[in-house]
Amino acid sequence: MTTLIRAQGPRELLAFVPYRLGYRPQDSVVLVGLRPPRGRIGLVVRVDVTDVADLEHGPQLARSVVGHLAADGAERVVLVVYTDAPLRSGGAEAAVARAAVEHCREAVEPHHGPVDVWVVAPSGWYALDCVEDECCPPGGRPLRELESSEVGAHMVLAGAALADSREEALRIPRAGADERRRAARAARRVRDRARGGGPTDAWAGLDPVARRVESLAEWNAAVARAAQHERDRAGGQAPQAQTGAGLPPATVLGRLAAGLEAVPVRDAVLVSLVPATGDLADHTVRGGDVDAGTARAIASIVDPATGLAPDPAVTGPARAVLEAVVAHAPRGSTAPALTLLALIAWWHGDGGRAGRRLDEALAEDPTYRLALLLSSALDAGVPPGWIRADV
Repeated sequence: MTTLIRAQGPRELLAFVPYRLGYRPQDSVVLVGLRPPRGRIGLVVRVDVTDVADLEHGPQLARSVVGHLAADGAERVVLVVYTDAPLRSGGAEAAVARAAVEHCREAVEPHHGPVDVWVVAPSGWYALDCVEDECCPPGGRPLRELESSEVGAHMVLAGAALADSREEALRIPRAGADERRRAARAARRVRDRARGGGPTDAWAGLDPVARRVESLAEWNAAVARAAQHERDRAGGQAPQAQTGAGLPPATVLGRLAAGLEAVPVRDAVLVSLVPATGDLADHTVRGGDVDAGTARAIASIVDPATGLAPDPAVTGPARAVLEAVVAHAPRGSTAPALTLLALIAWWHGDGGRAGRRLDEALAEDPTYRLALLLSSALDAGVPPGWIRADV
């Protein structure tokens, strides 16, 4: 989900940050870049308090994060500290959090000017430097003010949900054992057919191109189903009861996992995420001279000269289907789906989620080339093309 938010005040900004991250931060410093001309919220980066407070490595970490914000076109930067430490009363815990703040300030202020620092604690939210009790009472302003803000209300009405932790937000829960077995049997039948064996069924006798075409057709149908479910939900309609809340059954998810193991199918799925590519995805699975077209589609993601922003109406349902594939497929067979999920996350500017998916993909297949290429870009701090183009 992509929401255009402008920093109209600290209350709205603080209400939005957890939804941008997808979870309620804890023991974290969040740096929010505000882009010209009217303070649009750009890149949002979270770091652990203890990491950025470290006397040796903390200042360099802060400078690295600020560099990413600058590359994203930030004109101003706001710090938000999520902590249980009583920053106003001192103590060892408070000293660590204050060190984290100072390292961030030292990195930000030479390039972006004075930094507003806000604290979100269990007792309430307040400006760290504010000494006016009327504005920022000793315990902070009530957290319910953030929940009842315009942004908070908008997110709830849009169906956005918050996880309680980063780990929970990034985890893809495994499907039940019976569902996974059905998916595994379906995937095994696809692989048997590819080897020329296996039981006789509707796909028996199909040549490799025809099998790839069928895989793409199943992918398109699964994404269309997920997209329709999202439209029904957004429109306030009660979707019909169906497996996996708009997702296909386990057998289809198993076939999709096996189909994505073919590079032309994986690349066709990648191409299908890019706007204005026409029938290039179909040409990709059929083979032939499609390298130039595929290269242009990929350039639309990575190249600032031609960079296009992702369309959440396309990437949202695709992400839902890919996560369902990962949830159902046997371990060791999901590197393609995980890598595509990493690409979607990176394209949306969510480096943390992209890194997690790449770690999982490379744990399954350390030689998976697309994952290695994307991991190199992530390690180098390269943002997607549309972000660099908009700077």
